[in-house]
Amino acid sequence: MTDPEEFCHHLDQVQEVSPSADGCEDCLREGGQWVHLRMCMICGHVGCCDNSPGHHATGHFDASGHPLIQSFEPGEEWWWCYVDEFAFEVEGVPNYQHT
Repeated sequence: MTDPEEFCHHLDQVQEVSPSADGCEDCLREGGQWVHLRMCMICGHVGCCDNSPGHHATGHFDASGHPLIQSFEPGEEWWWCYVDEFAFEVEGVPNYQHT
């Protein structure tokens, strides 16, 4: 496995977070629908993926500059860095998922 620190230079920004919602918080507020969920590893914002109509996870990155998300889907442990455009897994961290 590739060491994420070789390709992502934002891991020092990760915070201990809790999910902001059990679904895309923006879709829930607006009455929208999502396909898959992503959680910001800087603040815990839960947003929908780019296959969803709202693209709220990417919108959160655009508005906040928070570069790192983790999949919020059951059985998925991957992370994505928007700035470095790099997908990876981090060993030893909690795997978050919606119910």
